[in-house]
Amino acid sequence: MKKILKGIILIAGLAIIASPQLHAQVSVGLSVRIGPPAIPVYEQPYCPVDGYIWTPGYWAYSSDGYYWVPGAWVAPPTVGFLWTPCWWGFDGGVYAFHSGYWGPHVGFYGGINYGFGYGGSGYYGGRWSGGRFQYNTSVTRVNRSVVHSTYVNNSFPRNNSHASFNGRGGVTARPTKADEMAAHDRHISPTSNQMAHQRSASQNRSQFASVNHGRPAVAAERANTKAINREANAQHATARATNHEANAQHATARATNHEANAQHATARATNHEANAQHATARATNHEANVQHSASHANTQHNNDRISMQQHQASHAPAPQSHPSGGGGHPSGGNPGGHRK
Repeated sequence: MKKILKGIILIAGLAIIASPQLHAQVSVGLSVRIGPPAIPVYEQPYCPVDGYIWTPGYWAYSSDGYYWVPGAWVAPPTVGFLWTPCWWGFDGGVYAFHSGYWGPHVGFYGGINYGFGYGGSGYYGGRWSGGRFQYNTSVTRVNRSVVHSTYVNNSFPRNNSHASFNGRGGVTARPTKADEMAAHDRHISPTSNQMAHQRSASQNRSQFASVNHGRPAVAAERANTKAINREANAQHATARATNHEANAQHATARATNHEANAQHATARATNHEANAQHATARATNHEANVQHSASHANTQHNNDRISMQQHQASHAPAPQSHPSGGGGHPSGGNPGGHRK
């Protein structure tokens, strides 16, 4: 009966962990009455690919007990996101499992010291800068032949605890204000590769605490370089295809702009020709107006001359007739004299 109950709890927990819709709203995925073993001490493998982020190992639970999921280098689901590790918390007489998630900030993970930058609060093993991940080589091991974006920062708190859970008998840390703010960020569930990695560990008997007594055979997963290179090449091919498509779109845009510029040039030439025609028409109209004005002026001048002539003719004295023999008065009288 007890084993059946464990199985029901496990199925419910895994359903919550695997559900991408519930990962942010429901963080508790599993609860059992036996606490997990201590965090084992192990060596971190070198980061094999620029941009991968370390996800520390942790104890998971199945119907056969606790098993260790090795730490691994993982490609983040999106640029700028960091990993908040899962953790166990003891409360109300049971140990509850809180699933990990990706987000823009590292949230609360129980104060557990997972090492390699996860000292119990925050993450100091690396940081995002300008869309590129930089590695703090004071706590992170990188392959310098493939990873060149690094820095050194030794200013971080030291934690020597190996407790694997939060609560009585383990770590007593509480969320900080920064942790509480990070809890309201947009979160992304563990990637499909992470879930496959956990399933693989659950199928390896040597990873179970009942077999290895808290000392797992594989504490950290050494990267499958060939698989990572295949994935990286696929991502590069996708990026090249995207760039090729973008270049084709830019070429089409340039051709469209060229055609538009040609049309604008044609329109400008047409406008220039129309303006020239308008200027010619204006000049013709001006010349016609000048000729019309000159004709009007000549007509008016002629009319004025004719009117003057007519006026002079109408006011000229009438011609007088004189008797022959002189220009005196008739009958030989004295001019101006009086008749006697």
